[in-house]
Amino acid sequence: MKARVTVMLKSGVLDVQGEAVRHALGTLGFAGVNGVRQGKVIELDLAETDSAAAEAAVKTMCEKLLSNTVIESYRVEIL
Repeated sequence: MKARVTVMLKSGVLDVQGEAVRHALGTLGFAGVNGVRQGKVIELDLAETDSAAAEAAVKTMCEKLLSNTVIESYRVEIL
């Protein structure tokens, strides 16, 4: 079973990398970009066959390692 985790900075947390990308896009002539939020995607290949158990395990992974829950939020998709 596969899982995909999307981790993003919470709204209200300054996204320095996103702002740098927005600025660079403007420099390249893409003037219509008003904001960029940059995050990360983590794909996991799991041995678990039960989707509910897999989702619970991945959420625990996110809480313990994959995201900094103080400043980041995450979304888990079981594929």
